[in-house]
Amino acid sequence: MTLSGQRLGSRWRKLVGVLRAPQYRRALLHGVAASVEHEAIPLRSDFRTVIDAGANRGQFALFAARRFPQAALLCFEPLDVPRNKLERVLGQTRRLSVFDAALGARSESAEFHVSTADDSSSLLPIGHRQRDAFPGTAERTTIIVQVRRLDEVVTPADLTPPVLLKIDVQGGELGVLQGTDSVFGSIDAVLVEASFIELYAGQALIDEIWGFFRLKGFTCRGVWSVTYGSGQECLQGDFLFAREGFEPLAG
Repeated sequence: MTLSGQRLGSRWRKLVGVLRAPQYRRALLHGVAASVEHEAIPLRSDFRTVIDAGANRGQFALFAARRFPQAALLCFEPLDVPRNKLERVLGQTRRLSVFDAALGARSESAEFHVSTADDSSSLLPIGHRQRDAFPGTAERTTIIVQVRRLDEVVTPADLTPPVLLKIDVQGGELGVLQGTDSVFGSIDAVLVEASFIELYAGQALIDEIWGFFRLKGFTCRGVWSVTYGSGQECLQGDFLFAREGFEPLAG
């Protein structure tokens, strides 16, 4: 099967998954498709805090609200349009807190590269390999956004365990992790989309991110949703890391 055929099949499977749940169908009316691909990850359902770095329109937050019914959802999204959609779709959820910021290693104002496909936007310049592998993700404009360290926004007391940190920030994953110093001890598991090749200029690749977790005493519990380029090279995947002694997967 060709790469385009694989992606078309993936989109159809996602649509079928979205149509199964009433709350997902309602969100689809607002142009928000829940990230049902994460249902393939057998995550335990009793997470009580979910931090969503790179929340975009609430695709993962929708999934998390359904999978983790007791969890507080802390969503970080610097772009106005997708953030407004997130609030429209999930605003009735009392467990939701939305922050107008990107997460990174330093709290500062920074240039943000806005993609034609807003969920491909990044603090890093969009590279040619990203544009080639994912047509329609070229840079449309740049804006200035607020970047915050996670540990300057929340404290350990704000995080009811167990805590899941989800990171989908288009190349800025290591920066998010470097901004967690004083709260990292309260995080039990991290689901991070990371790359095997440089899609965004200067991004940390999976080996460097894996090294960060190794130093923190976290181990990798699995890899899902691996995507491939036209030459069948691995591009990126969803990696689940967890603290030693904590089991993030359902039995």
